[in-house]
Amino acid sequence: MSASQNRKSPLITKNSPPGPGKQPSQKRSAWVLFFSFTIAIVLLYLSLRGLDWGIFWNTIKTGHYEFILLIIPILSFNYFVKALRWGILIRPAKTTPIPPIFWANMVGYLGNAYLPARAGELLRSAFLGQSSGLGTSFVLATALTERLLDVVALVLIGAISLLWQGNITPLLANAVRIMAIAGGVGLALMIAAPFQEALILRFIGRLPVPQKMISLISGQIARFLVGMRSLQNWRRLTLFIVLTLAVWLTDAFGSTIAARIISQTLNIGQAFVLLSALGLSSAIPSTPGSVGVYQFVAVIVLVPFGFSRAEALAFIIISQILNYIVISFWGLLGLWKINKSRLSSADA
Repeated sequence: MSASQNRKSPLITKNSPPGPGKQPSQKRSAWVLFFSFTIAIVLLYLSLRGLDWGIFWNTIKTGHYEFILLIIPILSFNYFVKALRWGILIRPAKTTPIPPIFWANMVGYLGNAYLPARAGELLRSAFLGQSSGLGTSFVLATALTERLLDVVALVLIGAISLLWQGNITPLLANAVRIMAIAGGVGLALMIAAPFQEALILRFIGRLPVPQKMISLISGQIARFLVGMRSLQNWRRLTLFIVLTLAVWLTDAFGSTIAARIISQTLNIGQAFVLLSALGLSSAIPSTPGSVGVYQFVAVIVLVPFGFSRAEALAFIIISQILNYIVISFWGLLGLWKINKSRLSSADA
């Protein structure tokens, strides 16, 4: 481990989970929950407005569900690759076997699927932080880094895929090029950021905002930099990028097969556009499983690709159900594994 990796931010300690003062107030949580459900209801209404329910139910009933036998293994493999990728961020601090990372990751996805406010991020960080001895704060920092890098990857993948389609307006093409350049610059800045931690924190400290806001921003930046230090090694960075491409390529391939269920076709480029839009939409406060948000995004993205509104909704609902099945199976198995390991440790 390098000297920079050994440094600990005063805002992050190895074994100190967030204290009560760091938790959002109950009033704020209630407002976020209310806002999330309001957005979901409005977007769901916009998605279902004018829907031909006869075509929708016929699309559901006549689906080629034998393709599920291919999709479920693909989804399971995708989650395993995600665990491998997360392990790269954790490895510099401590060599951790992949199985505990996979189980904690799946418990996290289970939490995100059934709990509001992306509570799964805290769940997976807490479980892996305790089992590995690294502490919740450090593991949460790597989880934050993984999510932020995914956002940049989605911006780049979505922009390149849209340009690949070749049938977009010149105005949209220029906007997409700017988005691609911004994504590339963002990635470069994120990679360089850990080398300039003191400069960044000094700059934030001089912002003309209240001290409470400065402390909040500094804390989040410090967490991110802790996670990014794992990628200061070029070999690890290259492997992380390769696995990120594998994650989204596998997901896109699964989406092209899922489209076959409703007798539609989706090429890899179109699947990338859809996945990018769905991934970026997760930044919107939403209900568990992004119900409402995903339906709206699917209609907006897929209808221009030749899907009817009914087919787009059938596709996304089937995809969400399949994802819930895979997440529930591996996530519940992960909970059982983690609890079993805890009981074994207690008995020892």
